[in-house]
Amino acid sequence: MKCPFCQHPDTQVVETREVEDGTALRRRRRCAGCDKRFTTYERAEVSFPAVVKKDGRRVEYSRPKLAASLALALRKRPVAAEEVDAAIGRIEQRLLQTGARELESARLGEWVMDELKRLDEVAYVRFASVYRSFKDPAQFVQILEEMARGGQPRAAARRPAQGRRKP
Repeated sequence: MKCPFCQHPDTQVVETREVEDGTALRRRRRCAGCDKRFTTYERAEVSFPAVVKKDGRRVEYSRPKLAASLALALRKRPVAAEEVDAAIGRIEQRLLQTGARELESARLGEWVMDELKRLDEVAYVRFASVYRSFKDPAQFVQILEEMARGGQPRAAARRPAQGRRKP
């Protein structure tokens, strides 16, 4: 691998560690030319299902987009980056385990909400308010009451999909 600093073609792996619950490798490398160190990440290349949006469009699954959504919900919340990476790993594992070629975005959104509820309930409510398009404060109260009772929010709180057929 080329050194990102001096472009020397010879680098040496100094240390290797598993990260993200064993789904990726973190390698510390040292350049033989300039002696600087840098980190690389290695993960298996897999084919994720396409995500079917509410309007019927099909888009490629995007890890950076998922990470950005979680980061927005978790903004200024006391959650470690390692926990967020682990949550993304669990979501991706669920994606792969479906074995499907396509997955509805609503299902992916529910998995994100499951993970956010585990990580931080404030972030969960933030995400839910946008994802379920809360229209008034009563919907916030409803979700908070259900969380206080220890239950999952009812499906009735979700916005019905428009223009979609049920399988």
